[in-house]
Amino acid sequence: MEEIFDFSADRNDWLAASDDTLSKTCEFDFFKGSGNGGQKRNKTSSAVRVRHLPSGITATDCSGRSQHKNRHEALKKLRLAIAFKFRITPAQIPETLELSVNNPEYPLWAAQIIDQLAECGFQTKPAAETLGLSASKLVKLLHRDSALWQFVNQVREKYSLTPLKI
Repeated sequence: MEEIFDFSADRNDWLAASDDTLSKTCEFDFFKGSGNGGQKRNKTSSAVRVRHLPSGITATDCSGRSQHKNRHEALKKLRLAIAFKFRITPAQIPETLELSVNNPEYPLWAAQIIDQLAECGFQTKPAAETLGLSASKLVKLLHRDSALWQFVNQVREKYSLTPLKI
């Protein structure tokens, strides 16, 4: 029988952790990237795969020629994956309702928005009312990040709701 672990209590700590702190709970693999980029990309192990040991979630990045930059980007992707996977109830309302996608606190913000949507069955109107926003403003905030937009629409499909449109 498979053990089920609830990491939702740790989620906010993982999302708010610095790269160095989060890295201590991860395992990294470095490999040669594929695709365009010439000799530098094809001859050096600059691509990064990061595996978060407590949760088992992985993320990869090979978008740049620098292993250091790819490591940072892989950790950003890992944080979003954690935000998408773990829910906390009752949901907390984010302190700031509009946060830049490039802000280091963005994954935690996204997780809290998803928590609100989850409590409302992924219906935007009641979630927006709880957040003190209009439904159209909430949809516009979700649309800024393609990964968040796709995730919310995939979950809405599971709830037999129509996909969000801008």
